[in-house]
Amino acid sequence: MISLIPLEGIPEVVPGDELADLVLAATQLAAYDVVVVTQKVVSKAEGRLVAVDASDPQARRRLVVSESVRVLREREGLIISETRHGFVCANAGVDLSNVAEGTAALLPLDPDRSARHIRDAIKARTGLVVGVIVSDTFGRAWRNGLTDVAIGCAGIAAVVDLRGTLDANGRELAVTEVCVADELAAAAELAKGKASGIPAVIVRGAERSWFRESSVRAEVVRAAAQDLFR
Repeated sequence: MISLIPLEGIPEVVPGDELADLVLAATQLAAYDVVVVTQKVVSKAEGRLVAVDASDPQARRRLVVSESVRVLREREGLIISETRHGFVCANAGVDLSNVAEGTAALLPLDPDRSARHIRDAIKARTGLVVGVIVSDTFGRAWRNGLTDVAIGCAGIAAVVDLRGTLDANGRELAVTEVCVADELAAAAELAKGKASGIPAVIVRGAERSWFRESSVRAEVVRAAAQDLFR
């Protein structure tokens, strides 16, 4: 059974903070927990903060374009672009919420590496095998509403391949690959909410076989040659 434990009481994160220490100070971890941390606090800890005049649309646009490898669509106040990580998202992940006035948070340079750092630091301090997911809020093509997804992970599968296994009726699954990292990120968002100030959630009870080396960039981001929608 999956349980979700929001971590309350984590102080405001500033550049240079060690997120593993903040998580361990806020909870008692168990083996095979999954620690889901928001992109915002990872970006803050890694110093991915830049000055921007939020009242200047052109300044915001220049910043978004600088964080993009290409712009796919644009309308007033919104750019859909591809980031250096391969993510196709709104405004290249540049975020003006929950940061100081005149400041924007940028995506981590390498969210998978960020997740590995937190995972390895927890292991060094506790000896525990855990997974770590860095989550962010994305929109989705063809569907209204937002949901949290994984932009980085370590120690927990990004995608579980069920091809070759049997369904409930004994039929072999031919194409089913489940993005469990996104599912865990979305579940964690239900526990922390959007405006609670809770930056991390523990997901307890995940399938043990999911704990392995992993990467969102390698497993989740679809290669352009295989993408029918770009």
